[in-house]
Amino acid sequence: MAGRLTLDFLKTESSAGLAPVGAAAIALILANSPLAPDYFHFLARPVPVQIGNFAETASVASWIKDGLMAAFFLIVGLEIKFEVLRGELSSPRRLATPILAALGGMVVPALVYAAINVSPGGAPRGWPVGTPTDIAFALAALTIAAPRLPSSLRLFLLTLAIADDFGAVALIGALYTTSVNWAALAGAGVVLLLLAALSRVRRGPLLLYAVGFVLVWAFCLKSGVNTSVAGVACALTVPVGARRPGGESMLTLFMDALHPWVAYGVLPLFAFAAAGFPFRGLTPHDVLAPVALGVGLALFIGKPLGVFGVASLAATLKFGRRPAGSTWLELLGVAQLTGVGFTMSFYLGGLAFGDPLAQTQARMGVIAGSLASVAVGALLLTIAGRRREAAGDD
Repeated sequence: MAGRLTLDFLKTESSAGLAPVGAAAIALILANSPLAPDYFHFLARPVPVQIGNFAETASVASWIKDGLMAAFFLIVGLEIKFEVLRGELSSPRRLATPILAALGGMVVPALVYAAINVSPGGAPRGWPVGTPTDIAFALAALTIAAPRLPSSLRLFLLTLAIADDFGAVALIGALYTTSVNWAALAGAGVVLLLLAALSRVRRGPLLLYAVGFVLVWAFCLKSGVNTSVAGVACALTVPVGARRPGGESMLTLFMDALHPWVAYGVLPLFAFAAAGFPFRGLTPHDVLAPVALGVGLALFIGKPLGVFGVASLAATLKFGRRPAGSTWLELLGVAQLTGVGFTMSFYLGGLAFGDPLAQTQARMGVIAGSLASVAVGALLLTIAGRRREAAGDD
């Protein structure tokens, strides 16, 4: 069961990975076309929402980020829980190398960004922007560039990216929560306890779960805690054991039902809202500003350096092991693909910077670093694939 779900996940992620890229490209075209005023007006348009005593007015872009993206983080939480209890993260021998590599892939990019932004004119608070990996984009690039790569390397990338997502959510909760409405946070806690109790019911009604998820999200929105935390917290209350007729667990049911909507709907819509910025008025100084340069180099250099360096060190010192059947060049190519920050980096950039110019510079760095990582990673994997074919090892 674990292997089937993991392989199905890989297949869906690989096929959906290019959808956000296409949406981002459309956003950039619109932002630099005669339709630019309409594009930015649409994203800034206020939308009021009122359900009973809940009332909130926010822009279209904010609803996408704080509303729809909560579903993405719910999926992230479900994937983390499943992999820890039933999948790749449940095996300590398989866990060591990708977890250590994920830590290296967060620390080294942060240091690269900080080194560039400690000088006057820099923005040190943006160091988390270069730490995440966009798993869908990276897996899509991996599938296209190296279709015959050992499955162990795909699972290594999947495991590393899931650990990466967990770290990103932890950073969001720790760094981007300012003032807290404790009453609303307590309300979220009470609903989470009720959801945890519901998980002990053998066939808990799906409607109650859905209502509970919405309530936790609403309480978190009012509390000041980022709604990404609500998505992951709700996921942890979903039972992984069999709860539905036919033996399917509630967790896999939610994953199967939500994942296509998130992969093909939520993430492209978020990329469409987050990636667009006008080129007009940008100067060489903006392109080479500490924020843009720091984010770009953190992704392109820091991320693969941290991942490959720590993974190879762990294998050498016997703390972990290299993915079975892989070569060092293949591992380096996969490590380079972890520099594709894209969706998660856009998300963190929107949280880290309030200044529009700094947000634009961060977006430039994310796009440049991600595209460069894809290009070099694909080149390395293509070379590795040709060597594998020449050696007659399929």
